[in-house]
Amino acid sequence: MSTATATPVPLGVRHLVSPAPTNSEEPVITYSEGLQLNVSAEGNPWHVITSDPEHARAFMGDDAVVYKGLGGGVLGPEGKRQFLPVALVSADEVDDGVSGTAHLFQERVDKAYEVRLTVIGERMFPVAIHTGSEAARLDWRTDYQSHRYEVVDVPPEVEKGVRQLMDELGLFFGALDFAVTPDGRWVFFEVNPNGQWHWLAVRAGVPLVEVMADALQGETV
Repeated sequence: MSTATATPVPLGVRHLVSPAPTNSEEPVITYSEGLQLNVSAEGNPWHVITSDPEHARAFMGDDAVVYKGLGGGVLGPEGKRQFLPVALVSADEVDDGVSGTAHLFQERVDKAYEVRLTVIGERMFPVAIHTGSEAARLDWRTDYQSHRYEVVDVPPEVEKGVRQLMDELGLFFGALDFAVTPDGRWVFFEVNPNGQWHWLAVRAGVPLVEVMADALQGETV
């Protein structure tokens, strides 16, 4: 059974330890095939990270694919978080500007809804995010007002895979993102080692605040 780890820091503040310091919701995208297949039977969608325009076009072929920014966003005016939303792109839209930095291109997944699975120690809190707008169906971060939330069950094989992933990465806390296809298959996207969670406690009524407080007080969770 995992417990929160207290590390000697100024003022003796207890905190949850992650593999490396981070101050944004930048994902740990797991490209180990073994870990992918253990998290969900579908693994990750096909994807490529490249700064080569020809490589990107070859990956896309005749299909529109998902483009995702690799950064966690910035704070803009009035303290509002700004980020690059997910977009659909096709090969004819790729130009030499791609060579300026690395880009993530990913197979588009047919989604019935998405799941944000928050893990704290041994506890898992899966919440389905049902979106009500076209923009949110592509990227739920773009339209929170359209969401409907539902607490759901995690399939046993997914739960087993998530536990192995957390152990392999040495994570006590993680916010994992999945798509659930119309036929009920869970497709794993990523794990955020510093992902947002409080809004789910408020909107979905799951006891994340209480469990996080227990962890920070050294309680076994």
